Amino acid sequence: MASPALQRFLPRFAAAAIFTGMLALTGCQGWLNSQYADSLPPTSGIQPVKGLAQSVSIRRNALGMPLIETSTFHDALFALGYVHASDRLSQMVGMRLMAEGRLAEMAGPGVLEIDRFMRAANLRQSAEVLYKNASPRLKRFFEVYARGVNAYLFRYRDKLPMNLAESDYRPAYWKPEDSVLVFCLMNFGLAVNLQEEIASLVLAQKVGADKLAWLTPTYPDEQLPFAEAEKLKGLVLGGQIQGLAAVNAAASQIAALDKLGVAASNNWAIAPQRSRSGKSLLANDTHLPIAMPSAWNFVQIRAPKFQAAGVTVAGVPAVVAGFNGKLAWGMTMVMGDNQDLFLEKLKRQGNRLYYQADGKWQPARERQETFFIKGQRPIRETLYETRHGPLLNSLLGERKHMLQPLQLASGYGLALQTTQLEADKSLDAFFDLSRSQSVEQAFEATREVRAIALNLVFADAQHIGWQVTGRYPNRRDGIGLLPSPGWDGRYDWDGYADPMLHPYDQDPQQGWLGTANQRTVPHGYGMQLSNSWYYPERGERIAQLAGSGKHDGRSMIAMQLDQTSPFAAKLQAMFEAPGMAQPLQKAIDALPAADRAKAREAYSRLMAFDGRLAATSADAALYAAFLHESARQTFLDELGPDTSPAWQALVETANLSYSAQADHLLGREDSPFWDDLNTAQQEDKPAILARSLAAAVGFAESKLDGDRQAWQWGKLHSYSWATETTQMAKYMSASQRTGINAIKDYLDRGPYPAGGDHSTLNVSAYHWGQDFDTWLIPAMRIVVDFGQAEPMLGVNSSGQSGNPASPHYADGIDSWRKGQYLSFPFQSQNIDKTYGSKRLMLVPGK
Repeated sequence: MASPALQRFLPRFAAAAIFTGMLALTGCQGWLNSQYADSLPPTSGIQPVKGLAQSVSIRRNALGMPLIETSTFHDALFALGYVHASDRLSQMVGMRLMAEGRLAEMAGPGVLEIDRFMRAANLRQSAEVLYKNASPRLKRFFEVYARGVNAYLFRYRDKLPMNLAESDYRPAYWKPEDSVLVFCLMNFGLAVNLQEEIASLVLAQKVGADKLAWLTPTYPDEQLPFAEAEKLKGLVLGGQIQGLAAVNAAASQIAALDKLGVAASNNWAIAPQRSRSGKSLLANDTHLPIAMPSAWNFVQIRAPKFQAAGVTVAGVPAVVAGFNGKLAWGMTMVMGDNQDLFLEKLKRQGNRLYYQADGKWQPARERQETFFIKGQRPIRETLYETRHGPLLNSLLGERKHMLQPLQLASGYGLALQTTQLEADKSLDAFFDLSRSQSVEQAFEATREVRAIALNLVFADAQHIGWQVTGRYPNRRDGIGLLPSPGWDGRYDWDGYADPMLHPYDQDPQQGWLGTANQRTVPHGYGMQLSNSWYYPERGERIAQLAGSGKHDGRSMIAMQLDQTSPFAAKLQAMFEAPGMAQPLQKAIDALPAADRAKAREAYSRLMAFDGRLAATSADAALYAAFLHESARQTFLDELGPDTSPAWQALVETANLSYSAQADHLLGREDSPFWDDLNTAQQEDKPAILARSLAAAVGFAESKLDGDRQAWQWGKLHSYSWATETTQMAKYMSASQRTGINAIKDYLDRGPYPAGGDHSTLNVSAYHWGQDFDTWLIPAMRIVVDFGQAEPMLGVNSSGQSGNPASPHYADGIDSWRKGQYLSFPFQSQNIDKTYGSKRLMLVPGK
């Protein structure tokens, strides 16, 4: 769903020896805070600001989250732009540069491949289409918001936050279209299947198309996609897809920056008959890569014609999820597959590039792109497009030097077809949702959302509802799970599914609604939403908890903090299943004595494990060690070494949707991967599982000491909040990396012990089979209990501010870890208690 700040680099800190010595004498945090204190706007007093109609009051709660109070809606939008810029200017600038494919202007040549990928995706054109089709009313909203952003930029143009100041980058003023561009970047980030399709080609080059289906699993009750993999059989992929490695690497880099394949979130609503108060409840926690700052920005607005509290994306004038006094709403990803990758047959003839379409060679369309690069001369490159869309590998590929233009030769191209260039009223519909006063009005608004595929759940005091939004292609053949031959028209799109078919529900008899990126419609439903569903366990856990007993705000919070995984019970059922129990024991007995003892210990403890993945749990540590070792024992011999592109493709896609690792553990006894290619004999699943059990104990002993009483899941598994300044350091020059590392402790926070995993409601996903570092968390949490006088509670996953000099840069982390939610009151007497009397007054300037 949305992204953290693309914070940049510190070239003036390259003289790291002098700088580090200075920090040692003065204290890093205090010295840097004093250096950049004037980049923080005041929180009280009076500031004249041109562009306001009347005065605006801005108060902040204990964690720095703002309450904007105005006399006109115009001033509320203006002030929201001003506040977003004051709290998250670096984040806004970074997202805009990412969406435009212009990061290299601020960061230098190390991010040029990301820029090339994003130029090919062409979000600028998508934003132009959406903005052109927005209503005049909404365009005025975006214009007013942009003026608020620019009022702040003008006032603080010489007092920028550290990451912008030290990069010597001067951000341009904000345009209304920039907000739509950020919205399109959010939408692009939901393209889970794009990464999977790219990875499938990497895997196919390693294991062949005939084995690819085993690594591309659907849910256990569905057949593996052998028919889909048939599309790739007979194609000589090895070495024929020029630039595949570069496309795969760029997609991974973009995903690591929270802009592609962010595949998680929970939302649910409880109907009055299941609540203790007799009124509805709603909960939402959106899952995004752990980041400093959070992708979300909490805001409360009080204006005569608009009031709402909830999360916003800095750069977009909308409350994305929250509460407006009458209606609560929240979202998760549908996991919608609304893009496809097409292999295109290419040939170069003279100075032109041609692609094959239904037996004829057609000239590829050409688009010129100029890249401005910090510290380098600009370069101009040609990007090609086919009837299906831009060729991703026409800009990305292996060069002698990254600044050298790519010459795409004969072979295969990778064309990306998306729904993003279709015109609709999605922007207006999102705003109408935030103003809806009932579930019925929410349905009317959300049915018009086409640009983004979401599960929207909403509630008023007496009713609950669920609506799937988006635009979903009708495919003439195939299901779009794997790349299709672009030269064969039978795989082309044939319009879009009728929106009347989009799933929805209202006031179900069971008394609750919920989504967690799982398959929400039965196999064979009348339209194709996706084949890339996330693991079903979070959805199953919601059903277990929401469907039992009566609920209130406290039970909703307990659900959001729940760390019990249903997958553990499924693993135990597999161990005991007929046809597995006896062969597994024989395989354990056949192990060497030392390994046999370890395997028996692991088996006994895992069978007694209650599935609670608490940070302090010893059995949770052993359980995770078994999952880690079983993945490696099963697949590493075919896909390894663990630094190979094929292994990385498997590990990365395991975080996007239901994985081969999980699929093989719970079934697939006939898979060809149940064999160790490094041995002469033929292994089977019980033999590999027995080895994995023994290896799990060995792994835990090596990582956690031999004392079983000292084992803890949180000693393996941790949270670390890192800015993208430090995340991107590896792409920088040695001097820049040294400077960034010198202030890493100032920018980043952690590590802290973590509980949970990818399958728990309190999600804490890691790369299964690679390491245990948390990469995905609930980036925010919201609970609305209509039975309370003040219904809304919420907590963010980092601080309100993206400026490291701010006292509210990291103070939200502790509240998030401890589950300490804040109230967002709507009654005047409670507002004063929460926000106090200290305020910043923005007054009309001359």
